[in-house]
Amino acid sequence: MDSILSLLIWLPILGAVLVLLIGNNRISIARWVSVSISILVFVLSVTLFLDFDTSTSAMQFVEKASWIGQFNVFYHLGIDGISMPLIILTTFSTVLVIIAGWEVIKNRVADYMAAFLMMEGLIIGVFSSMDSMLFYVFWEASLIPMLLIIGVWGGQNRVYASIKFFLYTFLGSVFMLVSLIYMYNLSGSFAITDMYTLPLTLTQQSWIFWAFFLAFAVKVPMFPVHTWLPDAHVQAPTGGSVILAAIMLKMGGYGFFRFSLPITPDASSSFATIVIILSLIAIVYIGFVALVQKDMKKLIAYSSISHMGFVTLGVFVVFSIMKMGADGQLVSINGSSIESAYLGLEGAMIQMISHGFISAAMFLVVGVLYDRLHSREISTYGGVINSMPKFTGFAVLFALANAGLPGTSGFVGEFMVILGALQANFWFAFLAATTLIIGAAYTLWMVKRVFWGPINNPDVSSLSDINNRELCIFAILATAVLLMGMYPQPVIEVMHTSVINLLEQALTTKLPVSL
Repeated sequence: MDSILSLLIWLPILGAVLVLLIGNNRISIARWVSVSISILVFVLSVTLFLDFDTSTSAMQFVEKASWIGQFNVFYHLGIDGISMPLIILTTFSTVLVIIAGWEVIKNRVADYMAAFLMMEGLIIGVFSSMDSMLFYVFWEASLIPMLLIIGVWGGQNRVYASIKFFLYTFLGSVFMLVSLIYMYNLSGSFAITDMYTLPLTLTQQSWIFWAFFLAFAVKVPMFPVHTWLPDAHVQAPTGGSVILAAIMLKMGGYGFFRFSLPITPDASSSFATIVIILSLIAIVYIGFVALVQKDMKKLIAYSSISHMGFVTLGVFVVFSIMKMGADGQLVSINGSSIESAYLGLEGAMIQMISHGFISAAMFLVVGVLYDRLHSREISTYGGVINSMPKFTGFAVLFALANAGLPGTSGFVGEFMVILGALQANFWFAFLAATTLIIGAAYTLWMVKRVFWGPINNPDVSSLSDINNRELCIFAILATAVLLMGMYPQPVIEVMHTSVINLLEQALTTKLPVSL
């Protein structure tokens, strides 16, 4: 289908408009229309996987039409093995969020469902844009539905959290816009692929790299620009937390793949050590911060920052493993094989997908408890297994995946990044590997205090176990976590050729040739 990407972008957006027109007075219809559209979009996204050619790194399902001819801006779409898995993750997560909010959301239900459909279309636009202006429009527009989700359906301090979220992410993106306009003035094109071939001095690359870094690091979020995330998660409704962690954080990681490495390869190499250090601080230090949290949502939010540190570590550790030789061939820096560099990049991608599943599951676990007792405090609970044995089984599985248990998706990406880091520097790998201890500590300590031990609240004894709707959601997520944990090869095969091409771009200098 020639227009499949446009269909994936605009079908949920038009669906959101339809749901808004249905209105809040016809809640049942709004719910069924929303879930039907989200399932249809997910099914359509699966066709990307089925029809995807894994033997080429070229963009596929390409669409191109003139948009703003005066400035050479095009409505240009296309995907490769890096963007396609993230699109499927987006459509998959949206279905679960809409089903999860089926009975929980009582206030302005149609508006709530429409916001998620709108955001789905905009985020798919981010992952499929091949024109940098189109990318920027989708990037910024995706902030608006999340701002409303937090601000309207959030907790007591929702206005503060939503404004903080918006300001952090918007201000970081302004610098990206400036750099895109600067490169347009040099090349006369906003096409991302044209920017890949644009010669840039090291000074030019450095300024552009840090402009990109501010936009993407805030989104990931990296230390020290991570402080907006815990507030946003704590105040957001469960569905907002799920999409924020499962999808929106991945936009930052995607930006490093799509922009930073291929457009500013020399600057990326020069500043790689700084990014690696910041990533390791996030992995270790933020892990300890998670350990002292009393609020379950805050604990999982800090956990997300720690786990996303593996993404940026895997992306930038490649510059300590390989370099481009004078003959145009990749050369090992310290005797490592080229597969070690692939491990870092592919591990970062697997970590993004895996974190999407696990973080969504963990926030939904907290959401189930909050719906019943209206508290996120760990001390409120204790002995939940006695009244909710089915729920506890799923919660423990997801907690173990969050701690990186082998056989779950949480282990695969982190292990691949650690192996790649080991080829670059023993201490990089050693510090990254501490997450297997720290992550187990804060995750299992929370599980122990919430699901086992003495019952701290008499209301816990009367809790009802998960219903069929909740069981369906958790069963789907558990299947995804276990399948990717035991057999990640299909996802790796999809991205491998694109990762090879990206690595060559990242290690090829773009410095102008002196005459």
